[in-house]
Amino acid sequence: MTSALDFKGVHFSYPDGTPALQGVDLEIMPGERVAVLGPNGAGKTTLMLHANGLLRPTNGEIAVAGTLLTEENLAKARQLVGMVFQDPDDQLFMPTVADDVAFGPANAGLAPEEVASRVEAALVEVGMLAVKNRPPHHLSLGQRRRVAIATVLATDPEVLVMDEPSSNMDPASRRELADVLLGLDRTLVMVTHDLPYAAQLCPRSVILSDGKIRADGWTLDLLMDEALLRQNRLELPYGFDPAALTA
Repeated sequence: MTSALDFKGVHFSYPDGTPALQGVDLEIMPGERVAVLGPNGAGKTTLMLHANGLLRPTNGEIAVAGTLLTEENLAKARQLVGMVFQDPDDQLFMPTVADDVAFGPANAGLAPEEVASRVEAALVEVGMLAVKNRPPHHLSLGQRRRVAIATVLATDPEVLVMDEPSSNMDPASRRELADVLLGLDRTLVMVTHDLPYAAQLCPRSVILSDGKIRADGWTLDLLMDEALLRQNRLELPYGFDPAALTA
């Protein structure tokens, strides 16, 4: 089976010479849900921005659905890999929710009927059809985050890459978003500090620290390894016991 995303020996340094990724090897198969965990400054968001060419590696190579991510293939890669950023307002800028969700497919040149069909399907998928005619800035953070996901789903990507999807959300909004994400039939890569959310949503996790992958395995196994978490400056929230989820 061809991998959905494949990072091979990926290095990246910022213009001032600061290394952010140092030889990352990571293969993600179609249909997997994978969390990328790590402390601040680990390189998690930098890794995410490489998935569809928003950043390009200093060395190494990245393949998307078996196709090397090169300058010539950037447009194709960005159709296959949809990015959902931490701040939904980075993706919502049109007068109404429906306009925002239509933006991507309309700019891809799809017929109006197909655009309308995709808008409705994407909003149904995230449970936000009822607000399609409302201005996005009138919605709660959790609602805006689900609409931001819909803007990406409307372009029909094979892979969804999300940056800190649960940040700053109340418990009910976190649960509603989790229900949406668990219902998606797509490859999911989730960058997160939220270890319980990773345990809930992603059977597999990788731990990234100082630009290197330090561990890759079943999420619950990693979260039960106290020494591993301590070495990589990760802490479980008070009262959360991953071992209880295996009982």
